Amino acid sequence: MPVETHNPLIESILSDWRERIGDDYAGYRGHVYRMFNYCLALHPASDEEKTKLAIAACFHDIGLWSDHTVDYLAPSVAQAENYLAETGREAWSEEISLMIEWHHKVRPYRDQQFPLVEVFRRGDLVDFSLGFFKCGLPKGLVNQVKAAIPNAGFHRFLLKGAKDWFVKHPFSPPPFMKW
Repeated sequence: MPVETHNPLIESILSDWRERIGDDYAGYRGHVYRMFNYCLALHPASDEEKTKLAIAACFHDIGLWSDHTVDYLAPSVAQAENYLAETGREAWSEEISLMIEWHHKVRPYRDQQFPLVEVFRRGDLVDFSLGFFKCGLPKGLVNQVKAAIPNAGFHRFLLKGAKDWFVKHPFSPPPFMKW
């Protein structure tokens, strides 16, 4: 599978956020592309599905920067819904909102009305776990994506946020975790 390292839609969406994301931009951009590639490897996507995956990938963690909070799922959904309304894609709001809302669900998402929600959850898990969880993807493919798209400090950024959360809330899971 050829690794997609440049997608015009992803570039367009993320460029609007570059200044706000700041020093974390390269890391987040890499995360978006890695998980996007994992999603495409997990599910042979139509052009419409690929567009939905690209939009959800761009916005799924954006609340970390838009609202400066670890409780970032609702702000991320709101930013995606704003984008969908601005671009005339309101019909996709429910599906993309679910993709973002449930991307850290520990157990599989089972509602078959929107199969991309589970694809997206699994694609994010592969990257979040640094490939420890492959979700059925071949190890070689995961390594190929990781080699083509640098981490650029993204997981270091996540560890810092996790440390800050657990210092303040040692007995509580982060608010973005869903069972």
